[in-house]
Amino acid sequence: MKVSLSWLREFAPDISGTPEELSETLSALGLTVEDMAITGDVVDGVVLAKVLNLRPHPAADKIQLVDLDAGSGVANQVCCGAFNMSIGDLVPLATPGTVMPNGLKIAERKMRGEVSAGMCCSGAELGLSDDHEGILILNDRVLPEAELGMPLAPAVGLESDVLWDLEVNANRPDAMSVAGVARDLAAALGISFSFPDYRVAAGSAASNETAEELLNVEILDPQVCGRFLATVLRGVSVGTSPQWLADRLISAGMRPINSIVDISNYVMLELGQPNHTFDLATIPDGHLKVRRATAGETLTTLDGAVRELTANDAVITNGADQVISLAGVMGGAATEISASTTDVLLEMAWWDPPTISRTVKRLNLVSEASNRFRRGVDWGSNMLRALQRFIQLASQLGVVAVDGFVEAKGHTVDNAPRKVRSAKINGLLGTELSAVAMAEHLQSIGFGAEVVQSECASEDLSVTVPTWRWDTATETDIAEEVGRLYGYENIPRTVPRGELPGGLSDYQVRRRQVRQALLGYGCDETMPLPFLEAADLTKTQLADNALDNALRLTNPVAAEQSLLRPSLLPGQLKAIAYNQSHRNSDVRFFEIGHVFLVPPASQLLPDEREYLGVALAGCEAPEAVGALDLLDNTLGLPNVALRAAAPAGMHATRSAEVLVAGKVRGVVGEVDPQVLKGFDIAGRVAWLEVDLGALLKGPRRSGKYQPISKYPSSDVDLAFEVPDKVASADIVTSLRKASQGLLVGVELFDVYRGDGVPSGSRSLAYRLRFQANDRTLTDAEVAWVRQSCVEAVAKRHQVFLRS
Repeated sequence: MKVSLSWLREFAPDISGTPEELSETLSALGLTVEDMAITGDVVDGVVLAKVLNLRPHPAADKIQLVDLDAGSGVANQVCCGAFNMSIGDLVPLATPGTVMPNGLKIAERKMRGEVSAGMCCSGAELGLSDDHEGILILNDRVLPEAELGMPLAPAVGLESDVLWDLEVNANRPDAMSVAGVARDLAAALGISFSFPDYRVAAGSAASNETAEELLNVEILDPQVCGRFLATVLRGVSVGTSPQWLADRLISAGMRPINSIVDISNYVMLELGQPNHTFDLATIPDGHLKVRRATAGETLTTLDGAVRELTANDAVITNGADQVISLAGVMGGAATEISASTTDVLLEMAWWDPPTISRTVKRLNLVSEASNRFRRGVDWGSNMLRALQRFIQLASQLGVVAVDGFVEAKGHTVDNAPRKVRSAKINGLLGTELSAVAMAEHLQSIGFGAEVVQSECASEDLSVTVPTWRWDTATETDIAEEVGRLYGYENIPRTVPRGELPGGLSDYQVRRRQVRQALLGYGCDETMPLPFLEAADLTKTQLADNALDNALRLTNPVAAEQSLLRPSLLPGQLKAIAYNQSHRNSDVRFFEIGHVFLVPPASQLLPDEREYLGVALAGCEAPEAVGALDLLDNTLGLPNVALRAAAPAGMHATRSAEVLVAGKVRGVVGEVDPQVLKGFDIAGRVAWLEVDLGALLKGPRRSGKYQPISKYPSSDVDLAFEVPDKVASADIVTSLRKASQGLLVGVELFDVYRGDGVPSGSRSLAYRLRFQANDRTLTDAEVAWVRQSCVEAVAKRHQVFLRS
């Protein structure tokens, strides 16, 4: 959005300050200045001159000789490469000694043998326009009092001005106009802001016509159009615009087209209200309807393209329901203003922003008007103001407007007063402003704001949002307006307080401890995918109906891997098989990963849990129990015990369930040989699988630290004949209880079945280590504690000590 200082002063005459200071103020208001330029300054030495004669250069085809009168009455010869001049034209002449904006110093010199006493200038060479095509012709631009030889600026009425190019964000539709920018700037500077009086005497003394007699407007879809104003202009003659108006448009980045189009664009830039003009002769009975398009309808737009419409598009139709305009986006070719147009229907409307935005995006028809409509224009008094401004400018060209206007109304945004908590505003901004100060800031930009007493005896605000700020809906929006006007640079800087970031939860810490402990146990971590083939479940023998109950993916990465794993065992066995096929046999793996179990009937999502699996190839069940002991010591699990069982997929007599605080939390032992055979795995595989999530979230025993004894220990080996139904873990528990605290270590070092051991039993050999913290145990003490252990085990489990 480009605005000039002179244009802003038409709404706030008291604007003062250097261009740099005003730039900083605009940026602080949220209207970031992307570029600033000083315009209207003409370098010294450029004067008004008149072309007296034109003749060819005798030695150059692309240069002509121009005789100019620069006020002395004497012809000055200048060599010029442009050929757009005629005798009698008024042109700018840079006299010898002039330093041009690009640094070129003009001097009298010869060109192919002919003297050139100066330079005829283009608009681009003077920095007045981007036109490089020819010499700037000033015939229609000089003031009546201008004389030849006068400096160019006063001769054509040029005044120094400041032009800003502002970045206007999507949430500031009001700032898409010169008046909107002036309102904000005046509020920031603490000066008055007002609109000029645009009213003119309407109507014709001869006809006494009124708009109601000539026009009829119907809004068939009140959601798509909130308000529609229309009137009629008589005596229109399409021509060129006054130079001042054309200059304003050029400075704002728009190209002058013709008088009617230029006035339309000027009003849009000045007041932010896009408008449209129809050739009244093409609209039977002046009847207009507003509705949504019917899918499949077509319209030939002003650019000549045939547009197919959808039910989301807003359109204007004539009385016969024929589409004549794509509302808020582009008019139709059938009602276009032409050279023969004498009567014009002028329309001002408020269109639903989301509707316009969808149409613009679908058709890729972005324009200055549609950009304003899709952000939301003013649906209040500014529409009539823009209508009056259009009529005022057109009347300067001899156009006459009929009396009054017609108006149709639809649904507009609710701008009823809303309560705003001053404490909330201060909390959002980090300020301590009073409700009165907030109200003054809001009132300075046109908001209605009154201080009211809240129920808790504090001062709050009752705020009425103006019609040109339909984007402002919440207390946060109000806080932004207060912050802009108070000045973000005036808000004290504070460091936000909060919890220290980056810390690990207790769950994460304990999981890391498990991972480090298993790495120290000689295991490598694996991370297989959680997807399985049906054959994997079948070979693992997890359950008779495991395949039927497995959770299936509806969109698997690979069709053959469509099952979610109910256990970590299949993935670990596949990893062991792969390593053995590459002659890496005795591997030790662990995995922390998620398994997916069938949920209860009341649960929609799968029963997803985090498990720990430890697979030790070439090892027997005690090695897996050792991993469990490591886990117990690492996490401080309460009351860990084993219960003889034959879990699915595991050895019938070398496996058990893991109990923690009396609840089953996993399995430990050896994998069933038939399962290993199915995966082509040689040797034994010790296996531990526990519900790690439950263990990490569950209770833990209090840690007790004991000093390391400096006294020697004594080892004793005991072999018991134990029935198969008695678990080794139960024997170990009994040994510890009977040792009176002197048993510091126990190891199952041999399991024997065969000659000398009855069927249904096995021989379990343990190495017991006794040690005291305060003395060296005597042989008698060792013998006593040994006998206590033997008797306790024999009595509790009905086992026999082997000789």
